[in-house]
Order: sequence, then structure tokens, then C-alpha cells
Amino acid sequence: MPGEPANPHVLSTTAGELPLEEYHLRLGAHAWRILHTGAILSREDEQRFLGGEQPRLPYGIVLWPAAIALAHEVGSRPFAALRVLELGAGTGLPGIVAASLGAHVTQTDRHDVAMFVCKKNAERNGVTTIVHRIADWTEWTDGERYDCILGSDVLYAEAMHSHLRRIFETNLAPGGKILLSDPFRKASFPLLEALAEGGWNVTMNKWTVGVAPPERPVGVFELTRG
Repeated sequence: MPGEPANPHVLSTTAGELPLEEYHLRLGAHAWRILHTGAILSREDEQRFLGGEQPRLPYGIVLWPAAIALAHEVGSRPFAALRVLELGAGTGLPGIVAASLGAHVTQTDRHDVAMFVCKKNAERNGVTTIVHRIADWTEWTDGERYDCILGSDVLYAEAMHSHLRRIFETNLAPGGKILLSDPFRKASFPLLEALAEGGWNVTMNKWTVGVAPPERPVGVFELTRG
């Protein structure tokens, strides 16, 4: 999965001046430019970022490998005219790809700074079919039904699993699908296993993300109602 990082620059946001980098993604005839605070591509990158070695905060607008993998998965599927909900959108990459393919997307995140950058990325890529919304999974009020729900690296906190399951069951339209990308975190599997035991169909495509070996494996799990 090629990405072409450009020179870092600074973006003025409501949270102050943030040094940002630009990630270039090209899939077929489409190309996107995504601002982020830094790319976490390898496990070593992640350990440095999460281990207190001067991590660049907020983590929600770091470019994570799961978002890159999910963007590629979205880019390989038809999305024209679909109603799409993205959870924990962060930089917004997967939802922006879906909107570029003709989907009507609602991107949500609970962090103001992440939503600011998410909106900026949509504008920079000329996408106009995205609604941006601040939302907390623990105080979820959206009653709309969506043809597809997207989430990249959203399963890591087991305390949130019950809230995510409620969103899946409430907001997925009949015949719809959920696409969740995850770098095979141990904490992510209890929810996937519980959904499978509860009658959901769970399948997976495996992607690898990185610019040099060893690449980071990421699973994109597709969930449909049984």
C-alpha cells in the first residue's frame, strides 16, 4: 500500500498550532491528500508513540495503519449512493474515500480537534457529501439507519464494546454491513466473538501496511446480520 508523505507543515486549528504532515493515497483513478500529526505504521512506531516518548497528541489525528487498510478495503468495493456512518473518524480517510465513490457519509468523533482536521481533509479533497458530527458512544442519540458502518481501530477498549454493539444493532439498516479494521489487538476479539455467537456473520480480509519490512498486518472484518 504505497503512501507518499510530504514535508511537514503547520495548520492553525481551534486547539492552536499543530505541526501536520500530508499522506497521499492513490487508488485507481482516485487520489487523496490527508493531513495528520504523524504516521504510526509499525509496532515499533506505536510503542514509541504510546510509551511516553514524546507522543504527538491528540492521538485521534495520528494516521493509524487500520485507517489505511480500511481505506483500501473501501476503495475496492462499490459505495455509490450508500448511506455510511463512520465511528471514531479521526483524520477521516476511510469515510472520505467512501464519499469520493458516491456514498453519503456521516463522520463522527468525540474530539473537537479530530473533527476539525476531519472536516479540513474533506474540504481539501473536494468532498461535499459528508456530514460531520461530534458524538460520544456512551451518550449515543443517532437513530438513523445506515447501509454501512465503518470503524478503524475502534475495538481496543473493552469498556466500549457494549456501546459499540448497541450502535451496530440500532444503526445498521436491514441488509447492511459493518467494516471494522483492526491490527489484531487482543482486546478487540471478545466483541467480534460475542457478535459471532449472537448470530452475526463475521468474515475477514487481511491487509498489510508499511513502507519497509516488517509490514503491519491489519484485519478488515465484515459483519452482517445472520
